[in-house]
Amino acid sequence: MPYAAVRPSPPPQLSRPIGSGAGGGKAFPAAPPVAAVPCEVARYHEHAVGAGQCCSTVMQAIAAPADAVWSVVRRFDRPQAYKKFIKSCRLVDGDGGEVGSVREVRVVSGLPATSSRERLEVLDDERRVLSFRIVGGEHRLANYRSVTTVHEAAAPAMAVVVESYVVDVPPGNTREETRVFVDTIVRCNLQSLARTVERLAPEAPRAN
Repeated sequence: MPYAAVRPSPPPQLSRPIGSGAGGGKAFPAAPPVAAVPCEVARYHEHAVGAGQCCSTVMQAIAAPADAVWSVVRRFDRPQAYKKFIKSCRLVDGDGGEVGSVREVRVVSGLPATSSRERLEVLDDERRVLSFRIVGGEHRLANYRSVTTVHEAAAPAMAVVVESYVVDVPPGNTREETRVFVDTIVRCNLQSLARTVERLAPEAPRAN
């Protein structure tokens, strides 16, 4: 079935989706401007987009130190700490802190999904990079891969979070419909992350 549209919320000040990604098997740079992402990290936001796929990027400014933001983002075992569409999460392989760990999440009602099984692909504390791939579950996001990076902003005690993804376009949907749907979910997650970390920043632990 086509996506049941989630009502898009107004984009945050520094959020901007970038491109819808034509297919053709080419590497599609979903990365935001270089000024926002350090060169050594920008490569993580370049996705090979095949025929029948789309990709995009969303950015979010957060009034908290980058280490405080990363301490929440890096918890592969606790995505529900800020992803409000997730009802529960359990690890089915690994400890959540090593590449190859697999989690199973259950999502709230109202979305065209019930569960998702996800594998941790990258967890780099030095560069603040987390990437996961959906490998199973009951949903419509086939071959979904996400990359999230956290960066110091120019202003003191400010951070910028960049999340990019690539995903198959489901039968019955267009690239634009798919991008708008996934961008809305990602944007809601990042807005929730901002509220969560800004509330807890004074007591948030620093990432090791």
